[in-house]
Amino acid sequence: MNVEIVEVGPRDGLQNHPAELTTGQKAELVRRAVAAGSRRVEVTSFVNPAKVPKLADADALVALVRDEPGLASIGLVMNGRGLDRAVAAGVTEVNFVVVATDTFCRRNQGTTTAEAVAQVRRLLPRAREQGLRASVTVGAAFGCPFEGETPPERVLRVVDDLAPVAPDEVALADTIGVAVPSQVERLFTAVRERTGASLRGHFHNTRNLGLANVLAAVGAGARAIDASVGGIGGCPFAPAATGNVATEDVVYALERSGTRTGVSQEAAIGNARWLGEVFGAELPGMLSRAGGFP
Repeated sequence: MNVEIVEVGPRDGLQNHPAELTTGQKAELVRRAVAAGSRRVEVTSFVNPAKVPKLADADALVALVRDEPGLASIGLVMNGRGLDRAVAAGVTEVNFVVVATDTFCRRNQGTTTAEAVAQVRRLLPRAREQGLRASVTVGAAFGCPFEGETPPERVLRVVDDLAPVAPDEVALADTIGVAVPSQVERLFTAVRERTGASLRGHFHNTRNLGLANVLAAVGAGARAIDASVGGIGGCPFAPAATGNVATEDVVYALERSGTRTGVSQEAAIGNARWLGEVFGAELPGMLSRAGGFP
């Protein structure tokens, strides 16, 4: 079995990190991810720079990497203005976000969940007209920092309401890292039965269950997993949200379980160590410290 590793470090990893990287350093991170074997890389987010100042260089960054051989560049967008910028910049894929709870959705993008779904239904066909692949991430799919448990029915309703525009891929995101494997298995199984789209998992390791949840999602049908070099990351609109699952740790867990990722474990470890040197601090991921086995 093959599972694709979508590198999200340049976007989700850096958006809330205290360190400042230059645009050139971000471009180097993207190139290193591609060289390690991650073809799909979430390069940046086309959102209001005042809201997420760490990604204010989105257009300039894409210009530096869009011709990188083998790169399928992903830009996260929240609205029509963001989509227009992503198209003009030259990304090959856009990722829309719908947060499954109203309170968090308002904090994240200024709309209710239903309004966010309606916006995606308007914008996704426009992305397709531009020849772009289009995916949708359902945020806070397992729990919300403001409303508590996210009822599975909320997530399933989002998936059903998006069915008419047929996204290429649906991602379920544990944005604040509260999920447990049994919950992940149930929700991915339920969503798989409701959509013909490919499934992707997005997990944070806030409560040390990120890798267990990755394995549960893959077992339940996810064929792509978001991961961030060194385990960096966090959402600026979610209190206490910590890093994504580390790319190198995910590669180790999947490959040792007999699942092919196409990503070089050694190169992924090297990328985490390189980024740690850039930051001047050790990163949260484990494999960059322990090394692979055997």
